[in-house]
Amino acid sequence: MLNRSKLFLLTLTIISAILIVFSYKQLVDKKPEAVFVLRTLDNEYWEIIRAGIEQGCLDFGIDGKVMASRNGTSEEQIKILDNVLEEHPDVLVVSPDISSDIIPKLEEFVRRNIPVLMIDTDELTVKKTAYIGTNNLDLGRKAGALMASMLHPGDKVALIGRESPVEKERIKGAKASLEAAGINIAAESIKISINDKNQNQKVTKVMETILQKHPDLKGIVTSTDYLAIPVIKDLQEQGLSIPVTGADGISKMLELVEKGTITGTVAQNPYDMGYLSVQAALKVTKGETIKRNIDSGVDIVTKDNAKEKLDFLKKVLK
Repeated sequence: MLNRSKLFLLTLTIISAILIVFSYKQLVDKKPEAVFVLRTLDNEYWEIIRAGIEQGCLDFGIDGKVMASRNGTSEEQIKILDNVLEEHPDVLVVSPDISSDIIPKLEEFVRRNIPVLMIDTDELTVKKTAYIGTNNLDLGRKAGALMASMLHPGDKVALIGRESPVEKERIKGAKASLEAAGINIAAESIKISINDKNQNQKVTKVMETILQKHPDLKGIVTSTDYLAIPVIKDLQEQGLSIPVTGADGISKMLELVEKGTITGTVAQNPYDMGYLSVQAALKVTKGETIKRNIDSGVDIVTKDNAKEKLDFLKKVLK
């Protein structure tokens, strides 16, 4: 009887030990869970960010999920965030829609002890852990300085942007650099909605008005490639060849630089933005302190490096 009792206890001890080891291994092997809620995935810029996120998740061992609203509306994003909140991930990385309705939803994540990291778009009123993205004022300054380097003091330049705090910062930075170089800001338009489906037609109307008033215009600084490309098309249709800068580094804009259609532009680093957001998310899940602002940088694109950047995009987007 004693031997049977000892055998039973020994068996029980072994089973318990195995279960403990198995549970510990599961705990150790469990990957941190991060959800990445982007504003949209309907254009190349956001696809590049997603490519950086996906590669980062592979490299850093993050269980990552990338989500985005189909139409890029705040209502859709709120629904997505409601569902993510119920999943209670280890960290949320979000590019918030520019809407006051989003703020209370993000604050709910903070109240539930889910760290919130902003990517691409910052929201200053939310108690976020960090912002990963472009210093947009700096981008604007570099765009203005690049444009000024292609012109002469007194030359006329137009500034075209959309109604968003991010793009207004870029226009503000460009204006500062241009004025410091003695360039004349002949026109400034930031009336196009960021969600306008007829954006190209609006650009054409803005261009018509500007060129009618200022036929001697020498350059145009835009707040995004998605404005710069239709601007360049309109200029080509009118037989005009003047420098135009964008901001995003998407393929179409890089191709225009490589072909010599435009001399140069400035570009965000959306792939790095996505990749750095994963690195930051991992550190947060480990309880490590990270910088409040993680700058993904701005590049000057010329014919010398446009092909290299194009080849990189083809590789990560295939």
